[in-house]
Amino acid sequence: MNTRGLPRTVQRVIVPPIKCQGIKTKLTKFILSNISWHGQGRWIEPFLGSGAVLFNVQPDYAIVNDINPHIIRLYQMIYEGKIFPETVRKYLTEEGKKLLLKGEDYYYFVRERFNKSGDPLDFIFLNRSCFNGVMRFNKKGEFNVPFCRKTDRFRQAYITKIVNQITQIRNIMKGKAWEFRIGDWRDCLHHVTPDDFVYLDPPYIGRHTDYYQQWTEHDAAELATVTQHLPCGFALSMWKENRYRQNQHIAQYWNGLIERTVSHFYHVGSTEDLRNEMEEALLIKPGFATAITPSVESDKPLQLTFV
Repeated sequence: MNTRGLPRTVQRVIVPPIKCQGIKTKLTKFILSNISWHGQGRWIEPFLGSGAVLFNVQPDYAIVNDINPHIIRLYQMIYEGKIFPETVRKYLTEEGKKLLLKGEDYYYFVRERFNKSGDPLDFIFLNRSCFNGVMRFNKKGEFNVPFCRKTDRFRQAYITKIVNQITQIRNIMKGKAWEFRIGDWRDCLHHVTPDDFVYLDPPYIGRHTDYYQQWTEHDAAELATVTQHLPCGFALSMWKENRYRQNQHIAQYWNGLIERTVSHFYHVGSTEDLRNEMEEALLIKPGFATAITPSVESDKPLQLTFV
């Protein structure tokens, strides 16, 4: 088994402590079983999101970036030993009691406090008690997702679950050379070497799932152009089709790649039409896909297609 690179069989998927729309936790086994990479270079993610793929690949060297500063700062502070699991436990226990006592108004009090200070602990609180796990900021960069309406959200078992997730990723990051960046995705793709591997999970064009800034057709087209000139391997996650329509962006901008697909149900989304079954595509640069896809365990049967 390839313990540094990919493909790799994942027995137990590492679940990140941060939730957001498009989270790849239930697609991790599928992704890691379809990519072929020797693991000797850097794992590069210009769109980190929740970090689900990163924490399961567990590369020795990585460059990870996101336009959302709150995600990067939280993970960087855990990486640097500035936030400890027990600190999170103490904070959520105290704030959870206040939420239970004061109700919905306290959630909005914390939200206002966070929008002024950007405190990473407040970020965890909001992310795990907002409506349906949605991550959304307005044009001013303010978190604006409403309350989930569960004043007993932070029961002891739920707090322990979050703390355990933080402990897991903290242990994974120990001893690794990971660089955290906040900014434009283009900056991550400068000075890429043939040994590196780039995994792309951009906002899904045509799905209205932007969670920090707008993602336009022009942005998506430029990403396709830049990526396909990289000297290293790369893979892109993208929605292919659902019961309503097909994604024309793939055929228009990502031709010539190896395509693997799987049926997946998204549970995180602001509206019901964003929470449904979808055919998910993994588009891989030729030479960096597994020849035969191993069987992949999932909560639902996976439908793998080879093109």
